[in-house]
Amino acid sequence: MSTTNHIGKPTSRVDGPAKVTGSAKYAAEFQVPNLAYGWVISSPIAKGKITKVHAEEVLAIPGVLEVFSHENVPSLAWFDKNYKDDVAPGGSPFRPLHNNEIMFSQQPIALVVADTLELARYAASVLRIDYDQQEHDTNIENKRDEGFEPGRGKTGWMPPPPPRGNPEKAWDDSVHRIEQEYVHGTQHHNPMELFGTTVEWRGDGKITAYDKTQGVVNVQNYLTKIFGLSKDDCRVINLYMGGGFGSGLRPQYSVFLAVLASLELKRSVRVTLTRQQMFSFGHRPHTLQYMKLGTNPDGTLATLQHHALHETSQFEDYTENVVNWSGMLYQCDNVKLGYQLTKLDVFTPQDMRAPGAATGSFALEVAMDEMAYAAGLDPLDFRIRNYAEKDQNLDKPFSSKKLRDCYHLGAAKFGWDKRNPEPRSMRDGNLLVGYGMAGGVWDASQQKAAAKASLTMDGKLLVTSATADIGTGTYTIMTQIAAEYMGLPLEAVTFKLGDTDMPEAPVQGGSWTAASVGTAVKNTCEALGEKLLKLAQKMEGSPLKGASIEDVQFVNGQIRLRKDPNEAVVLRDVLQASGEDKVEADSSAMPNMIKQQPYSMHSHNAVFVEVKVDEELGTVHVTRVLNAVAAGRIINTKTARSQVLGSIVWGISMAMMEETVMDHKFGRYMNHNYAEYHIPVQADVHDIEVLFVEEEDDIVNPLGVKGIGEVGLLGVAAAITNAVYHATGKRVRELPIMLDKLL
Repeated sequence: MSTTNHIGKPTSRVDGPAKVTGSAKYAAEFQVPNLAYGWVISSPIAKGKITKVHAEEVLAIPGVLEVFSHENVPSLAWFDKNYKDDVAPGGSPFRPLHNNEIMFSQQPIALVVADTLELARYAASVLRIDYDQQEHDTNIENKRDEGFEPGRGKTGWMPPPPPRGNPEKAWDDSVHRIEQEYVHGTQHHNPMELFGTTVEWRGDGKITAYDKTQGVVNVQNYLTKIFGLSKDDCRVINLYMGGGFGSGLRPQYSVFLAVLASLELKRSVRVTLTRQQMFSFGHRPHTLQYMKLGTNPDGTLATLQHHALHETSQFEDYTENVVNWSGMLYQCDNVKLGYQLTKLDVFTPQDMRAPGAATGSFALEVAMDEMAYAAGLDPLDFRIRNYAEKDQNLDKPFSSKKLRDCYHLGAAKFGWDKRNPEPRSMRDGNLLVGYGMAGGVWDASQQKAAAKASLTMDGKLLVTSATADIGTGTYTIMTQIAAEYMGLPLEAVTFKLGDTDMPEAPVQGGSWTAASVGTAVKNTCEALGEKLLKLAQKMEGSPLKGASIEDVQFVNGQIRLRKDPNEAVVLRDVLQASGEDKVEADSSAMPNMIKQQPYSMHSHNAVFVEVKVDEELGTVHVTRVLNAVAAGRIINTKTARSQVLGSIVWGISMAMMEETVMDHKFGRYMNHNYAEYHIPVQADVHDIEVLFVEEEDDIVNPLGVKGIGEVGLLGVAAAITNAVYHATGKRVRELPIMLDKLL
């Protein structure tokens, strides 16, 4: 319907000016009338019961409006214990302030609401609460023999496929073998923006909740079911988000507490969590992984066995696709995959960028590196020898796969051929130099989504959808897609999002937003185009009479005939001639299951890393990273590159720094702050290069996009770990790589 003008171009963010000038408003920045402030009180113990809340003492302080706790909340509003939000795992979700039971350290146990933030904070600091403390267990090492296989219950989770071939016999017959355990501890999302909610009381039980979330529709569904509100009475808005990484997929307790207080006090209320409280919900789970690999004489994999055990809470069975990728990424006929959970006295883990895959690929890709050394093969050559031409888990061909191109192009650009294979053989002065590589695979999926478009007499196009932009560039790429299919300049197009009054869209996660909402925007613009063509054909002397939609294209603000571009009608003239102030259309998009069912659809990447290690001090510097990504059609090479850059920095963080330290005596995360939860700063990040290997794929969705936010993280931590081994000869199997592990 149009010619390519915008898709694929390195377009700057359309929301950039709003963010750098401060006009972009975040959830806790909306100023509403008669605003009160809530301060959350967190449990100091990991398990037990509350015996008394001495609320009367702080209620006597002038300006304190209410103390909400289990002593007065259950009679106000609640929801069935089996109710789940749209992305909840199996089990019963956590219900704040529901009863006196404490199930994890830092559990929210009360909310003090006052006329000012300072007063609410002070009152919370002097509120006395009595406890009956009980024994807790937060150590997964104590639960190694208590793992259980989860049932179904979470959208997107696929149980590992049954074993194929004869893995144990193949292990016995293998020429080279490795058998190891790989571990990474708990990690927290730590986005810059704290979770917060501003609830505007509109009167008569109607509210507008400005909430930090990756899905306003999910939050609205959650609130309406809990509080018995109609959707007309409960509007949810999130226009900008200062990072989510999965932490905003589920409604967090801040939104529940703010809405509860607003409905009970009949006034506007704001609740914002502290940085310490950002460690009280959701995390990448502490995971133990066991790998067995064996090869044939020719270096092909004879057997692959991968088992994972990770934590969940006492009340929900959080699941991830940790081991499935190992049966898909490489060709192997004898595979056994196992996955188990164990319950601890912690909050339920939550999806964190590339959930499951970031965990599983670390173990798999370090094991593959170890296996390559055991078999006397170059790690890249070993992977190419075991290249999977189809998805053996599903016994289906890939809709497209350019991983081999990622390997070859990445290796050539990085200079992999300059690598001396012997560990500790490469030096730069007193620094040991190491090269490492790894790969990754991530789902290319699409969800149902809808959009609405409106073209006004001045030639301006407005497109809306209730999706989110968590900093990934959604505003920009949707503007590009709409401009592309309506043949308009970018400055004539406005895309709005993050409001439940807009057409419904899924939570932003899983790298499916471009495919899902982008296809809905495309369909909506095409529907609008058909309406405009009909109006254009009614114009006196119209050159488009009798033309079908396939006969025309939308270019430069015009509808013109494909066979004769000089025969055209200006869009503004169409509306003026019609007498309409605006022309509107709406549409939705769903995955084409009939077309997609025969295929396995995924993005792939290959990561190459150089590290330099001080031989005496053991300090590691990640000096170069190259990430070659095959993720279908790239809508915006600039924002896509930024996505991968962020993923690489996070991979450095995962490999070298990131760890939430639990003191099991107290059952409490001890470094719950930005000072001691270490993440990379400028000095930790050196040369990074991103390559895109574009793929033609009309099976994944009509736009041919696969999503890029998750896949860019995969392989980075493993490649760094492998490079550290090449530099030092010391194999690290537990993240992060601290100094003591190299001494």
